[in-house]
This record gives sequence, structure tokens and C-alpha cells, in this order.
Amino acid sequence: MLDYKLVEALARVVGEGGFDKAAQVLHVTQGAVSQRVKLLEEQVGCVLMVRAAPPRPTAAGRELLKHYRQVKQLEDDLNPALGRQTQGYASMPVGINADSLATWFFPAIGGYLDRESVLLDLSVDDQAETLKLLKNGDVLGCVSDRAAPVQGCRVEYLGDMDYKLYCNPSYKKKWFKDGVTLRAMEVAPMLIFNRKDVMHGVVVKDALGAEPSRFNGFYLPSSEKFAQAIASGWACGMLPDQQADGLARRGELVDLLPGHVFTVRLHWHCWNLESATLLSFTRALVNGARGLLAQRP
Repeated sequence: MLDYKLVEALARVVGEGGFDKAAQVLHVTQGAVSQRVKLLEEQVGCVLMVRAAPPRPTAAGRELLKHYRQVKQLEDDLNPALGRQTQGYASMPVGINADSLATWFFPAIGGYLDRESVLLDLSVDDQAETLKLLKNGDVLGCVSDRAAPVQGCRVEYLGDMDYKLYCNPSYKKKWFKDGVTLRAMEVAPMLIFNRKDVMHGVVVKDALGAEPSRFNGFYLPSSEKFAQAIASGWACGMLPDQQADGLARRGELVDLLPGHVFTVRLHWHCWNLESATLLSFTRALVNGARGLLAQRP
């Protein structure tokens, strides 16, 4: 039988990024936290954490932390049924992509957060990468572009985000005065979210029949600043309709490759737990997203 006080110490060290911060949260000494983690490793018979900066769980540690988060969620849901007073807010670890966070996510769940005592613990990554957070047990649910469910989890379709290659009208006149060609695309400044981002290459290849040998790109991993930078005329870049529509209506942005769209189909994945909090959050998120995102078969 696991001693969950010891498991909590491991979770706090990993979550807070060190023994000292974990000790502050647990209101014990750093030595006490270290002793609890060591005792837990002795009980389970394997190393659970790499003592690095910051500390990170081993494969066995990740499995144990995944189990701990699921059990903790179920225990939090059980408290009201047992007549126990819930202490503060329930924590909801969620993985999400940056564009969803910057556009539809909070409008979709704003009413839920007004009603429920839930604090979100958001981990932001590319929509193709958030599922790893769920598999590792770092989050209870995530927004992902993958449709296939993970073992032990359920999945629901949220909706589509359509991306187009936008630029400022003066930028288009400067860099594409002779038309949008592969050669012009190689030299024109291109704004790219991060090195995992490939959608610009897919759309350009679809429109021009081939991908340029290189992109003259610079990276800006901030969805909030992305549209602003493109509208300023510094570069062209891929934007979802939710960010670009207003700027396009005012003439501050134009579609550089009309008719060519990169569609991201978003899904909500979460652990298949009988957790009232997780179930209510899932209902609110799915219903809210479906009212804001494009719905297609």
C-alpha cells in the first residue's frame, strides 16, 4: 500500500522544480522532503526521480505520479459526499495549444469558472505535442489535434481552426510585387511560431506546387503578439480565422494565398475517471468550444 504523504512529496518536488520550493509548499524542512522521497524509493524498490536541476521523474516516477493525480482527483470529488469541507479550490491540470489559449478557450469555459471552485493549471505546447502531457500523467486532460484516443482515456471532437497565410498590404507590395512565387517566398520574411510549426510549409506547397528550399523565417512563440507583428508589416505568417478576421475586415491584413487553408481539427482528451469535477469541466469545455469553433463532419 502506497503512503500518499510520500508520493505527495515526490509530486511537489517535480511540480515545483526543486526540494526547497516543495518544502515551502508542504511547510516542512527541505531535509524532510528529501527523506520522504528517499523512503518512497526504498518502499517501491526503484529510483523515481533524477536529481537534476530541475528534478525530473524517471519512467517509473511518471507512472507513479500519473496514478497519484488520478487518485487525488477522485478523493477531491469524494469529500463532499463524505461531508468533508473542501479546502479552497480544486486544481485542474490541462494541456493546451497556444492559439486555442489566445482565442476561444477562456470564452468557452468562462461561465464554468464563474460557477465552480476550480483553478486551472495550464501547460502550453503545440497541439501535436499536448497528448504527451496526458500520456505522462502531467495533466488530466488536453486539447490536441489527434483524434485517436489514448488507452484509458476518452476523446471528444471540439471543432476546427482554419489557418491562412496573412500579411500586411504594404508587405505584399514590397515582397511580392511580381506575384507570389517560390523565389519570392524564399526571401520574404516569414514569421514562424516555433521549430515544431510546419503549417506554413504545407500551405505554400499546396498553393505553389513545391516548398521553397528555405524560409527566411524568424520565430515568435507568442500567439498574442503574432497577429500584431504580421499586421505591422514585419513578416507574413499563419493565423487562425479567430485572430485574423477583425484585422482583415479593417484592411490591416490580406490573405496571401487565397483558397489555401490549413485546418487543425481539435479534440479534447481526458482520463476515463468517474470524477464529477473532470466530467463537469469536460461538458463545459466541449459545449463551449462547439459554439465557437467551426463544426464539420
